[in-house]
Amino acid sequence: MVSIAGWGHTKFGKLTDMSVEDMITAAGRDALADAGLGAEAVDGIWVGHFNAGLVGDGFPASLAMSIDPALRFKPATRLENACASGSAAVFAARQAILSGEARVALVIGVEKMTHLPTAEVAAALGHAAYQKEEAGLSFPGVFAQFAQAYFERYGDHSRALARIAAKNHGNSVNNPLAQLQKPLDEAFCAEVSDRNPIIAAPLKKTDCSLVSDGAAALVLVADDMLGDVTKAARLRGVAQVNDIMPMSQRDLLAFEGPRRAIHRAYDRAGVTVSDIDVAEVHDCFTIAELLIYEAMGLAAHGHAADLLEGGVVHEGGRLPVNLSGGLKAKGHPVGATGVSMHALIARQVLGQADAMQHPGAELGLVFNMGGSGVANYASILEPVKA
Repeated sequence: MVSIAGWGHTKFGKLTDMSVEDMITAAGRDALADAGLGAEAVDGIWVGHFNAGLVGDGFPASLAMSIDPALRFKPATRLENACASGSAAVFAARQAILSGEARVALVIGVEKMTHLPTAEVAAALGHAAYQKEEAGLSFPGVFAQFAQAYFERYGDHSRALARIAAKNHGNSVNNPLAQLQKPLDEAFCAEVSDRNPIIAAPLKKTDCSLVSDGAAALVLVADDMLGDVTKAARLRGVAQVNDIMPMSQRDLLAFEGPRRAIHRAYDRAGVTVSDIDVAEVHDCFTIAELLIYEAMGLAAHGHAADLLEGGVVHEGGRLPVNLSGGLKAKGHPVGATGVSMHALIARQVLGQADAMQHPGAELGLVFNMGGSGVANYASILEPVKA
């Protein structure tokens, strides 16, 4: 088995004074220090980074050598799988440990985005859509199609989307690493205004995740290293499922790739959704979080809004979702997102999430998604050494 033994995390936001290398270095050093392991113990480095023309640093894996001179000559690899690039790095490092090629792995997710105009960022991210049919369509436009289909089948759920946005902004107040640590009320998120315009109908500005800079890092260890670390959160069950890219060939509301990944992770961990205490999921848009509730098995198709009305997924609820603020308010530096999610759930199950802590959390779910439900990664974490 493989466990998370340490983490590092820059603040997410507009990090004007930090380059990609600076963010990699900061998060990586903090993760090693948190794990109590020297760089010499690291057997390999895996870096999640989308890039797609966002920055000129197209070879970020070897920038990790700047963390410590002892990392020179260690193998380092960049992983890219759209907005799930961070989880791709986590999973590749885990596989290296399971194969016996490594006992200690350093995983880093990083992205720098805020130096570009929003339109250029949207165009770069749009490269993760199916170019034969979806070229030129921004990701707000992509997920607007999910929302349109949902509203057509189940009625107007604008209020539910506003509740998700307000919930996640409220949660972000407890996360000092979040980009936007400020609450937004449901009424503001529900109304179209100059401050909350339509971006791609029916999605408004408050339905969309943020353009962000940031990095997160993890130290993964094999079971025979548990005696050398002070804490560990085990990856009890994981699954990756990739779906076909063209949206025209899928039932969008089935959200089949996410559903299969999450339920396969449940099966491998020997749990069901009723066993999960807390979750960090890929709310790139509020409609995505709504669909993920259904993919998790929390609600039947068309009934996810009931969870919001009942408070199930809110702070203090039975299964709070995105206590960090999620991509919506914590931020979404693309390559860093999956690594950040794993760090936050590790903190939850180890009781080290500070003001974000869900009391008694023992099993946590991570769900990270690339593209329109195409690259899907799910992890179930549990404490093994706190």
